[in-house]
Amino acid sequence: LLASLLGSAAAFAPASTGRAVTSLNAEKSKALPFLPYPENLKGYVGEEAGFDPFRFSDFAPMDFLREAELKHGRICMLAWFGFCAVDLGWRIYPLPEAYEGLTSVTAHDKLVEYGAMSQLFLWISVAEVVSTIALTQMLSGSGREPGDFGLDPIGFLKDKSEDEVKRMKLRELKNGRLAMLAFSGVVTQSVLTQGPFPYV
Repeated sequence: LLASLLGSAAAFAPASTGRAVTSLNAEKSKALPFLPYPENLKGYVGEEAGFDPFRFSDFAPMDFLREAELKHGRICMLAWFGFCAVDLGWRIYPLPEAYEGLTSVTAHDKLVEYGAMSQLFLWISVAEVVSTIALTQMLSGSGREPGDFGLDPIGFLKDKSEDEVKRMKLRELKNGRLAMLAFSGVVTQSVLTQGPFPYV
């Protein structure tokens, strides 16, 4: 009886796996202090927050992740503005008769019906192919920073110190993250209310 009790108790004893034990004093993420700091974020704009709860940076190259985040953030900044602009009455003239009276939500089905979405799909595909080539070159060591295509026609970064450039890049990153949430919210709200801007 004693041997069977000891044998079953041994099943709950911790096994020696030979793995390194994480110290309780390891650096913690500032954004999520109950998680360890994701080491792969070091050297990137926004690293100080340490926000990577799913640890994507452990499985994919950070340059790839940052390029995707910037691209989607930029697209959503434009998408939110365009979505709301249409519902505020802004149009590109001359406007085809078929598009009269459309809202941002109803425009999708009409544009599919008239074939405009297939043309949009074609041009976005071309842009994706070109950006994939640039991404592949960056990941192969071209030296290009993620999201940097040398496009700064207004000169936001011209003659700025390194700290100012970093601050501007962090602003773009944060506004892009906000825009991704905002676009999701505005589309959801406009579908639910079927009303004009501000969709209440």
